[in-house]
Amino acid sequence: MDQSIVFSVFLIFTGAAILATAALYARQSVLVAYIILGMLIGPSGLGLIEDVKLLQELSHVGIVFLLFLLGLNLHPQDLWRMFRKATVVTLVSSAVFAALGTATAWAFGYGVVESVVIGAAMMFSSTIMGLKLLPSTVLHHQHTGEIIISVLLLQDLIAIVILLLLHGQSGAIDGWQSAAVLILVLPGFLLFAFGFSRFVLTRLLAKFDTIQEYIFLLAIGWCLGMAELSEALGLSPEIGAFIAGVAVATEPISRFIAESLKPLRDFFLVVFFVSLGAAFDLSSMQQVVLPALILAAVSLLIKPVVFKILWLHEGESPELAQEVGVRLGQISEFSLLIALLATQSNVIGTQASHVIQLATLISFIVSSYLIVLRYPTPIAISDRLRRD
Repeated sequence: MDQSIVFSVFLIFTGAAILATAALYARQSVLVAYIILGMLIGPSGLGLIEDVKLLQELSHVGIVFLLFLLGLNLHPQDLWRMFRKATVVTLVSSAVFAALGTATAWAFGYGVVESVVIGAAMMFSSTIMGLKLLPSTVLHHQHTGEIIISVLLLQDLIAIVILLLLHGQSGAIDGWQSAAVLILVLPGFLLFAFGFSRFVLTRLLAKFDTIQEYIFLLAIGWCLGMAELSEALGLSPEIGAFIAGVAVATEPISRFIAESLKPLRDFFLVVFFVSLGAAFDLSSMQQVVLPALILAAVSLLIKPVVFKILWLHEGESPELAQEVGVRLGQISEFSLLIALLATQSNVIGTQASHVIQLATLISFIVSSYLIVLRYPTPIAISDRLRRD
């Protein structure tokens, strides 16, 4: 049947309000409530929402705003310092998780290519989980946030290269050539972002800083404009939005922009978690549940340990290293994109794709519990741990 966007939004937010209320009374994570709602109303559940692709496109806006707001809270010099330390951590951890994922898939009888793709999907931690559950208050967020964001952004660059290579396998573009162009494009994009911010945005903000509606519109236009430009240049919209945020982070009005865009960000992120549950094919669960559980366990149990060891080696405190490891101890939404594109390119079969999807979903649910119950988050059940 035809499905209007108004009806979809009604189902999502009315259902989310009901399940979130139940989750809070039961002292459970509201993120899990959103995912379960997606499963209930999605094509594999009651079928109330049939066009999951539309929801996924809407939810992508939330990811873009999330990265933009995180960029607003990070000074460029601090971020560059963290990138230098995070490069080694990201490369070593990615290699470890890729090897573990590949070996696990191979042990369950998947072919070499499918095992390698499953291993690649295991390399990344979730940008959404890592940042959505990270408090934005300066005292907690500043250094912990710098570490987590630097790792996630470097992982995003690796993920983009893998996605380009998969595009190349489908014949759409030359993957290696595009990866090389990507390395050349990024410095120019950075120069443009900081130059435009300094000579155009700064003057506009100084001239009209008393008109709040204009600041709100200018911030959204700058964020989405840079995201679109980034995608057009072969980068990801998330990277473009983050750079847009960092470029104006030194401006005093950046705090006002961050506060005014938070409700808009949360609107689209609710859609993201509902669409995540709605997109999963429940009928495929029985065939892939065992390898998916093992892969999820590898992510949930081994990732925190590996990240803790690596950050201890970089001189961070044991408490911070452990917290960063737990916050990064899940599989990424980029893994879902890798599974989708690899299937469309006939690189892997549907069963291997379902393994990646289910493992990602399990890791999302369990990881959200671990973080919400142990560390400060904006959606913590305990008043003691709730930090916005």
